[in-house]
Amino acid sequence: MATGKPQLLFVHGIGRLRDSAADRRRWLQALAVGTRDAKMPDVISALTQGWLADVTFVNYSDLFNRQGAQGPAVVDLNNEHEVPFLAELLDSMLEELAEQFPLESSPQGARVIRDARFQLDAAIENRQAQGVGDIGRRLIGVTTTMLRLPGVCQAAQWMNGSTLLGQLAQVGRYLDRRAKKAELGAAIRSRVLDGLDPARPLVVVSHSLGTVVAYEALHEYEGMVPLWVTLGSPLALGAVVLDRLVPRPGRCPENVASWRNFWDRDDIIVGRPHLAEWIRPSMSGVKAVTERVESRGLWTHTATKYLEHGAVARPVIEALQS
Repeated sequence: MATGKPQLLFVHGIGRLRDSAADRRRWLQALAVGTRDAKMPDVISALTQGWLADVTFVNYSDLFNRQGAQGPAVVDLNNEHEVPFLAELLDSMLEELAEQFPLESSPQGARVIRDARFQLDAAIENRQAQGVGDIGRRLIGVTTTMLRLPGVCQAAQWMNGSTLLGQLAQVGRYLDRRAKKAELGAAIRSRVLDGLDPARPLVVVSHSLGTVVAYEALHEYEGMVPLWVTLGSPLALGAVVLDRLVPRPGRCPENVASWRNFWDRDDIIVGRPHLAEWIRPSMSGVKAVTERVESRGLWTHTATKYLEHGAVARPVIEALQS
C-alpha cells in the first residue's frame, strides 16, 4: 500500500509552447477556485502552499513545437500521414458534435455542424482527384467553420481554423507508431513518469491529449493511483483514437483505484461520455465514471475551466486527504 505525502500530477493537452511554472500556478489557482466551489475553503492554503501534496506540472510542449517556436501550431498540409489522420479525427469530432447540437434544441449549432460536415465529406469524396495539400487546405475550412459553434465562436483560444488544425495534429503525432515517429510518444511518457515515487500515492489530473498520454503512461507506472481525473478527453473519439491506444483494447490501468471523467458540451475536442462503454474496466472492476459540467462565461478548451468546478475539485482534494 502506498504511503507518505501524496503526489499531484498535472498533464496538459494540445497547445502552444508552455511555461511550466506559470501553468502549474494557473492550474493550482483554478483548482483552488474549484475547491472553494466545493465548499472546502479550509483546504485551499494547504493545497496552494504545497502542504497537502507535492505538485508537478508535466510539460512536454517543447517536443511538439520545433525549435521552441512561440507562434501558432502549424500542420504540414503535404504530409501523407498527417492529413488523412486529421480527416478521420474531424469526422469523429463532427459525429460527436452532431449529437451534442441536435436541430430541435440547438438550431444554430446544428447548422454549423451541417456546414462543416458538407465541407469534410466533399474533401474526403474527392481525395482521389486532389493532392494531399489541397485536402489539407479544405480541412482548414472545416475547422474554421467549427469555430462558429455557439460557446466557441467568441473564445480567443484559437485565432483561426489553421491554428486549431495545427494543434489537433499533435494528437496524430503522439499516436504515430511508425518506427522513428514512435520515439515522440515514448519521450512524452518519459516526461510524465520522470521523478515520480511509486512508493507514494499519486493523483493524476489530465486534460485533452494529456488524457491519452496519461492512459499509456499509467499502464507503465508501477505505483498506486488512488484517483485519475480526465478532463475534456478524446479517448472515446471512436476508432481514430481508441484503436491506436497501447495497450489495446482500451482498458482502465490496473493501478487506478478510481477514474473520474468530466466533459462539457461546449468543448469541441471531447468525446462525450462514452469512456465507460468503450474502454473496459480493470480486473478489479474500476472504470470511468463520467459527469457533465457546464462552464461559466466564454468556453475555451482549457483545463482551468474544468478545475474551477466543485464537482471536479472535490474528488481530487478528497483523494489527496485520504
